[in-house]
Amino acid sequence: MADRPSLSLIVPLKDESSNVAAVVEEVAMVLRQAVPDYELILVDDGSTDGTFDLVRRLHEADPTHVVGLRFSGNFGQSAAFSAGFAAARAPLVATMDGDLQNDPADLPALMRLAASHDIVCGWRKNRQDAVLTRHVPSVIANWLIGLVTGVPLHDNGCSLKVFRAEVVKPLHLRPGMHRYLPAIASQLGGRVTEVVVNHRARRFGTSKYGLSRTFKVVADLFHLRRVMRDALVPPGTPLYEIVEKLG
Repeated sequence: MADRPSLSLIVPLKDESSNVAAVVEEVAMVLRQAVPDYELILVDDGSTDGTFDLVRRLHEADPTHVVGLRFSGNFGQSAAFSAGFAAARAPLVATMDGDLQNDPADLPALMRLAASHDIVCGWRKNRQDAVLTRHVPSVIANWLIGLVTGVPLHDNGCSLKVFRAEVVKPLHLRPGMHRYLPAIASQLGGRVTEVVVNHRARRFGTSKYGLSRTFKVVADLFHLRRVMRDALVPPGTPLYEIVEKLG
């Protein structure tokens, strides 16, 4: 791989031992054709099911592309993205879930749009989630987020996104901020767009999120402008602790 890869793809993992090998395999199938000099940053957020043991084996099998970070405990998805942003070396930084519901095959289309945009967001137009507990509350929450932030998107919660590095690497995320990444990053680069992406049913494991997350979003809306400003200021205490790095 070149000294500086063309794409850094960050994938948070929490008890995803059933999925992580398939994630790495699917990403390789897509990116080795589209952008061979990529790096895949797997962030283990306090897994207890042997996920990082598998990450270690996957890194040993492909040290050119696979990077592993292991947290000392469970710090949350915002922390995982933050650690990935800090480690990322490419001019384009992508994010994706580790449960195989996002489709890596959508990444090349998002990357092409990143040539003319700072932030490219996936839109799970045909969601494979429960309608009443996930889809309907999400529609309401996304409308409210757009109203408050001025960045209207159909699907803020889709983890499949591509950013120009300069709009995410300077950010200082706090817990829960990953839900508003497009609006937060738009403070450093306002060219935002979205594209419909594939959304697949979860094959293994169970979802880490439920209806309570929607209530959290609604509560956050009352001070979301302050949350956005806070992301530009270093926090007083570290958001996460890395105890092992591979690659």
